[in-house]
Amino acid sequence: MIPLLDLTRTDLRDLMQQWGEPTYRGNQIYDWLHKNLVTDPAQMTNLSKKLRARLAAETSVNPLELITQVDSEDRLTRKALFRLPDGATIEVVLMLYNYRRTVCISTQVGCGMGCPFCATGQGGLVRNLTAGEIIAQVHWFERWLREEDGRENSLKVERPSRLSNIVVMGMGEPLANYDALLQALRAIADPDTFSLSARAITVSTVGLIPMIDKLVEEKLPVRLAVSLHAATNRLRNRLVPINKRYPLEALMAACRRYQQKTNRRISFEYALMRGVNDAPQHAEQVADLLADLRCHVNLIPLNPTAGSRYQPSNEQTAQRFQEILQEAGITTTMRLRRGVEINAGCGQLRQASQQSDPK
Repeated sequence: MIPLLDLTRTDLRDLMQQWGEPTYRGNQIYDWLHKNLVTDPAQMTNLSKKLRARLAAETSVNPLELITQVDSEDRLTRKALFRLPDGATIEVVLMLYNYRRTVCISTQVGCGMGCPFCATGQGGLVRNLTAGEIIAQVHWFERWLREEDGRENSLKVERPSRLSNIVVMGMGEPLANYDALLQALRAIADPDTFSLSARAITVSTVGLIPMIDKLVEEKLPVRLAVSLHAATNRLRNRLVPINKRYPLEALMAACRRYQQKTNRRISFEYALMRGVNDAPQHAEQVADLLADLRCHVNLIPLNPTAGSRYQPSNEQTAQRFQEILQEAGITTTMRLRRGVEINAGCGQLRQASQQSDPK
């Protein structure tokens, strides 16, 4: 079966030519997939019955099978666990913030970066996602938002509504799956189809410097977020092992190059862990490290993983950390801890599902 979401507009035109169809049929199919978000070729009503029948027989559209989804108690967060065609599983999270509808998507099954406080990292890397598997996560929640009718027990969504932001901060290291990610983001930002502004897309990385430099050259103005978590090499080597290959001095130089060429503000993600990286001296080190960058720091009280020695900072400690950064002139936001009771931290629902599966 040919996975249609893995194909670019050019790929679809080429496929139609191979099938003896007019190449413009590829454009029509692409629009049905990425603008109308159909999941069944039978819905592509401007195609001939013969072509729709062949598409149904020889291709597939939606690679996601919903295993389970859970809503937070405040009905502002929904987390879904999906099975892919090969049996692998991934997570996707929808978060509602006032007028924003943000979906957090995954780029890999598992993750190879090995960060010890992250549930995904504990499981290791299984494989990269295809472009279509990345796109399908966005389409899933966009379809749901379009169809939401305010039924009881649904999320707190006021219609009309559609996705306003995408954060590529789910399972996996996005820049380790660079080509598939960029193909997916170009499809999502295509002004003729899905039409989400690239500036509403944030790509996270633990600091793969060659890929940051490559991203600078792309004509796709996505935003960059760097998962920092520590401001000294000694501590970051422990929390973010890739730092041993790309230490902080090199990472900060890459961030400066990125900013000089794009003139975009960089976000830094910092998970606050009790007794590990949340002392006043750690905040002062962060302030010194970022002093010459135009940036924003997102402080995130850790979503704890069952059995992990890494636990979230208490409220008073977190507030003092934020105050030190703000006093140093660094804009800072304390992220809301969303969906703690539904395992909303990266990889937690998948991990819980695997542990409950007798296989």
